[in-house]
Amino acid sequence: MKMLRVPFLLMGLVLCSHSFADTSQQNKMTSCNADASAKTLKGDERKAFMSACLKAKPSTPQERMKTCNATATTQALKGDARKTFMSECLKKK
Repeated sequence: MKMLRVPFLLMGLVLCSHSFADTSQQNKMTSCNADASAKTLKGDERKAFMSACLKAKPSTPQERMKTCNATATTQALKGDARKTFMSECLKKK
């Protein structure tokens, strides 16, 4: 009877790890989709953006800070608008 516990335990671990991967991928898809919508991309541009976004490796906090800062500078954001943008940008994973 004890021998049956091990396979069931291993199956449970495999199923749990699979559900975590799905959630992470779903979160990434949601984030990339929101970014594409914010940039009002359509057609082939949207497909290319989504493909690149979904293939991108997770960034470190330092890389996110540099990217968000560069985007805010490009958009010429100042004051409260910049603070709000940076806050939202840094929250994204």
